[in-house]
Amino acid sequence: MKKKIIVTVIALIIVITAVLSITTRRSSQKSETITSGTLTIGLEGTYAPFSYRQNGKLTGFEVELSTKIAKKLGLKPKYVQTKWDSLIAGLGAKRYDVVFNDVGITAERQKNYRFSSPYIYAKTVLIKPTSATDLKTLADIKGKKMAQSTTSNFGALAKKSGAEIVAVPGITEAMNMVTTGRADGTLNDMGAYQVWKKANPSAKTTAIDLSKESPASPAGALINKNNKALQEKINQALTDLRADGTLKSLSIKYFNTDLTVK
Repeated sequence: MKKKIIVTVIALIIVITAVLSITTRRSSQKSETITSGTLTIGLEGTYAPFSYRQNGKLTGFEVELSTKIAKKLGLKPKYVQTKWDSLIAGLGAKRYDVVFNDVGITAERQKNYRFSSPYIYAKTVLIKPTSATDLKTLADIKGKKMAQSTTSNFGALAKKSGAEIVAVPGITEAMNMVTTGRADGTLNDMGAYQVWKKANPSAKTTAIDLSKESPASPAGALINKNNKALQEKINQALTDLRADGTLKSLSIKYFNTDLTVK
């Protein structure tokens, strides 16, 4: 009789343990994303060639990349567009699970957020009116009016270099300030400028490569600090996409060069 009771108790313990294990796994899976089965992605949607609209459809390097990552995670991608200056705050407010928006990996941001492994290395250019012969190096922007997003890496670099910052939400507004003479120039990403220039071929602007003064900085997906599981899964997906050549292929498609390596 005692043996039967012991066997029954052991069996009951096994069942309870199994149920708790399943419940824990499900709870863990739910905590990885805001909506079950969906990867909600924050981006600007106006920052070509990273993310922008073409014939009304959202496309771009990071749109395709994040779509492929979501597929590898078995999740459906959902995009939330917002301006750069409120993009990171939106992640903290849990409006989305991850940000794919050429976000530079900095020590300051790593204090409050997680980053995926780098998937692109941004190359900084000094964009100016072609006639501005006094702007040739990073040192030359000291005291100059530079149209910058105040929370971007480029804005921080311009401020550190002694420029007077004219706040703008993105590159489109920055280029408008430069071409209309309301700003002396702007620091931005080489790929983003090339796309803008292609769409505005008559604009009398020039971009100076600052790679020697400001080495290419790594960018990665930005994730909430408490979501280590999602970080690990995105990293694995990136490893796979790098190994099979997809990452390089997407970079060449949108930038005409491989920016996925230093």
